[in-house]
Amino acid sequence: MAQIFHRSFNVISRVTIFGFIFFIAALGWVGARVVRSPIYTNAFVAVDQPVPFSHEHHVGQLKIDCRFCHTSVTESAFAGLPSTHICMKCHSQVWTGSPMLEPVRESYKSGKSIEWQRVHKLPDFSKFNHSIHVNKGIGCFSCHGRVDQMPLTWQVHTLHMNWCLECHRNPENHVRPREEVFNLGWQRPADFDPQKYMVEYDIKRKTDCSTCHR
Repeated sequence: MAQIFHRSFNVISRVTIFGFIFFIAALGWVGARVVRSPIYTNAFVAVDQPVPFSHEHHVGQLKIDCRFCHTSVTESAFAGLPSTHICMKCHSQVWTGSPMLEPVRESYKSGKSIEWQRVHKLPDFSKFNHSIHVNKGIGCFSCHGRVDQMPLTWQVHTLHMNWCLECHRNPENHVRPREEVFNLGWQRPADFDPQKYMVEYDIKRKTDCSTCHR
C-alpha cells in the first residue's frame, strides 16, 4: 500500500506537539509574571485622592508619628483613617486658605467624611490585624515600605499570599523592638539578635490557613 503522508510529516507532528507544550509553558510563565506585575497588583501605582496628601511632607519632613493620624493601629485590626478633626488640628492654623485643602474645610463644616481611596486592598476572605503585627514588633516598613518618602501613597508589595507566607515562615527577618515599629528608617544594628524578640514577644511561625482565612 502506498504511503499516504510524506515522511516529513513525522517531524512536523513532533515539532507541533512539542511546540504546543512549550507554548503552553511560556503562556503560563507570562501569566505568572502578569499577576505579579503592577498591571494586576497596582504595586507602585500612586492612588488619586480627593486631597493629595503627602506622607513625604507630613512624616518625612515634619516628623509626625503614624499614630497621630492612624489612631487605632495599636489596638484594632484597622489602622484607622484620620478624621477631618485631626486634619484641622493643624490646618485651622496653617495653610488655612489653600485651595488644595478646600475638601478638608468643607468636610469639617458639613460633617461629611472625605471619601479617601484605599491603597492596600485585601480580598474579603483574607483577614489582616494591624494591632497584632504592631504589638509583635513588625514595623510599618515591612508592609508599607518607606511611606515617609512618598509624595503620594502607593503599594510596594503584591499582597499575594506567598508574600504574606514569606514573613509568617520567617518572622525573625522582620521583627524589631516595639519602640522602633513606627520608625520607617530604622536599621538593624550589627549585634541585633532577632531570636531575643521572638521569645520576648512570643512570636510563632503561623502558616495554617485559619490564621488569615476565617
